[in-house]
Amino acid sequence: MSGRYPAEVDVAIVGSGPTGAAYARVLSERAPHARIAMFEAGPLVTDPPGAHVKNIADPQARERAQRASEGPGSAAATVDSPGAVRSGERRARPGTFLLADGYAFPGEDGLPVAAMSSNVGGMASHWTAACPRPGGSERVDFLPDLDELLTEAERLLGVTTDAFDGSVYADVVRTRLGQAVDEGRTAPSRVQRMPLAVHRRPDGVLVWSGSDVVLGDRTRENPRFTLFPESHVSRVLVEDGRAAGVVVRDVPTGESSTVRARFVVAAGDALRTPQLLWASGVRPAALGRYLNDQTQVVFAARLTGVDPADAPASTSPQVGLSATSGVSWVPFTDDLPFHGQVMQLDASPVPLAEDDPVLPGTIVGLGFFCAKDLQESDRLEFDDEVSDAYGMPAIRVHYSLTGEDQKVVDRACEEIVRLGRAVGEPLGDAPFVLPLGSSLHYQGTTRAGADDDGRSVAGPDSEVWSVPGLFVAGNGVIPTATACNPTLTSVALAVRGARAIASRLQRDHEEIV
Repeated sequence: MSGRYPAEVDVAIVGSGPTGAAYARVLSERAPHARIAMFEAGPLVTDPPGAHVKNIADPQARERAQRASEGPGSAAATVDSPGAVRSGERRARPGTFLLADGYAFPGEDGLPVAAMSSNVGGMASHWTAACPRPGGSERVDFLPDLDELLTEAERLLGVTTDAFDGSVYADVVRTRLGQAVDEGRTAPSRVQRMPLAVHRRPDGVLVWSGSDVVLGDRTRENPRFTLFPESHVSRVLVEDGRAAGVVVRDVPTGESSTVRARFVVAAGDALRTPQLLWASGVRPAALGRYLNDQTQVVFAARLTGVDPADAPASTSPQVGLSATSGVSWVPFTDDLPFHGQVMQLDASPVPLAEDDPVLPGTIVGLGFFCAKDLQESDRLEFDDEVSDAYGMPAIRVHYSLTGEDQKVVDRACEEIVRLGRAVGEPLGDAPFVLPLGSSLHYQGTTRAGADDDGRSVAGPDSEVWSVPGLFVAGNGVIPTATACNPTLTSVALAVRGARAIASRLQRDHEEIV
């Protein structure tokens, strides 16, 4: 040990979100002899580490955990009312923080509400837990084992489809949506239950998966795994052309240490992982490029023709939702390149209307996420002359919707109104397009590729082309234009990368033994 940190490990993981946790879990299972250190810039905010804040029963304790996750934005006002969402105010959601500046340039759309979290568990402590599989052009076609990887990702995340089977209006919502959508669709693309990283305990309480579920007992009980909260990695060491370790700063004391490692996994978000590579002098041509968000369109409708006797007496005191209309999925297709997430209002990540006092659970929120027209020019830049709150090169965002993007958004607006009418009585005359960055689904900035052709940062195993031993993880690795929630796909890619590391470690271990 060197102070707080070990002098040397086999694998250094930067970031404690679901993909970093997936690396730790797979390595614990497949290379149990490996020494693993996980570094997280933010604090520990839940027990167990990395748990979803929705699982915190006490509202005040939940709010404290959210505030502690907001890093340099912890004193800023967050979106706490439907009015703030509809007005387009530049505010973060609880548990997240925004870029201080550099989020848009003149003549460009930018990502004005691009947000991040800094806490053990990352954004998985605050997410909606939707885990749909990609379809059509969303799929990564150069991975022949993608379906098996997705199945493994579902295992790690604890994905279920039955957590809301007791929802009294769920069948009504899905039947009405299906009548409007399913004709001509194949079975996988028809309206169905949303796969969710959520399970229901025997006592009926919902438990939302965070990184704690991905880590699992196997990782937590691994004596060779250590999690270091409040430990900011400022640089990846590269020696003789390959990854050699990290420089990590103890946030409470400000002291920096070097931790040598055979493999480094940069598993932050799609903004800060490329920032770390840039700060480390790892600057392939595709780094930070092909940035894509999912433009989000929202609408609401009131369920009609339902029995008032079915309405619940009250909502759950734990998480503030009764889920009487469940969570439904309208899958992406190449013909309709958006992904639909339909849930009752109080289960939605963005409130769409004031609570309806007449019949709880009948205000249904519809949300469409639109696939981006990928452009190399949609990119991040890093300002070596200006530092952010963590002392890293400041992030600058160049981002614009193309004409094709606008056509997709217009079609999504038309379709979401049609589905609102199919569900019941629309609330309002028109849908609302949320400020860019609202999806929190940023991708592409450390994208994987089949070939080292300058258009990708890493190979099929997520190992950086130009730096052997350095792996990237997170939504930024996804190379396709997705509309579905990306976490399941990014964890699947992490599984592949972790297996590659485990195979090398195990081979070397067997040679030594």
